[in-house]
Amino acid sequence: MASRSDIQQREMSTQQELRMRVILCDGDIRKITVAPVPNTVHDLIDWMKKSLELDYNFTLQFEDPEFNGALCNLTDISELVQASKPTVRVVPILVLSPVPQTDSEVSSHPDTEILSNSSLEGRKAWPEVFYIPKFPVDVEYRLRQGNLMYLRDGTYLKVTKDMKHDILEKLAETMYGYKAYPTKEEFEVVAKALIAEHPCLKEQGSSSGFQGWINSLKFKMGNNRTKMRQLGRPDVTVNSGKRGKPNADGEPPDKNIKKPKKGEVNFLPEFPNGMDVAGLEAVRVAIVNEMQKRNPNDSLIRNNMDISFALRREEVVKKMPDISQMTQRWPALFTKARFVKVSCIFTVLFVLQESLDNMFRAI
Repeated sequence: MASRSDIQQREMSTQQELRMRVILCDGDIRKITVAPVPNTVHDLIDWMKKSLELDYNFTLQFEDPEFNGALCNLTDISELVQASKPTVRVVPILVLSPVPQTDSEVSSHPDTEILSNSSLEGRKAWPEVFYIPKFPVDVEYRLRQGNLMYLRDGTYLKVTKDMKHDILEKLAETMYGYKAYPTKEEFEVVAKALIAEHPCLKEQGSSSGFQGWINSLKFKMGNNRTKMRQLGRPDVTVNSGKRGKPNADGEPPDKNIKKPKKGEVNFLPEFPNGMDVAGLEAVRVAIVNEMQKRNPNDSLIRNNMDISFALRREEVVKKMPDISQMTQRWPALFTKARFVKVSCIFTVLFVLQESLDNMFRAI
């Protein structure tokens, strides 16, 4: 008497082709015919890579009729042969490469490691052209397929909740690298760049095609600032308590809110790498001692003033000292060299303003 496996092998050999429904993503579902029937699941995956031009690794899941069509991992090709009209889902495999760590990074505390890696990098100025970052591999694949369908027949991509979350998460992370508080125009620039890069993401019924993306980005940036505030990022913690209760002095919670003004790229910069409050305070004391000499070293003072900029900026923003305190703690700020430098900057700005005024009058 033949065994069950022998019967299945005999059925597979007599069946010349296998028709099935393949779900590549929510917006790309195909009906394919495999002939002849592969002997193993690995052979089926190789055939699908070549026939469907899939340039990434993946596994397969199928709708198991024994569990009312619930998805299960496909481990035996006979499961598809036995089903009358099998449905298979392609599941991309993400390959993560380990990042080498130094001894100091391994010994550091996880919380402080997050802060040191994510927040000690200098913030960059907002770019003239905002380039859309790369999204996770499965999102990139869906967007590529959606763009092809949009170019072919104008079909918009149906964005799932998970896919939208991944897109907004990456965009907010990139925007935060430039600004913690983007302006209305900058939100619009990012949303416009998104649908220009991926036209399948345009919104139906919207005059601009991206107004909903602007609103979603604003909410996502707010959530991102909350996470950064919990991690202790000073550029957002300085604005904490905006909607909180009045403080002990009875002042309103939003009295000292100090969002960065236009052009302030390093509104509240992080301390230099490897430096803390004690280290920068020692640098400040060295400046004071050098200023008390008859012939102070201008090069040393200039270098230490640049190093201690973050500490000085923090004092001005958070403590708001008066002029007498500033002259005592930072006497180098009021030297002739510093005064000439600031005066030159204001002179250049004044000349530029005069030139612009003359240009507008000519128009």
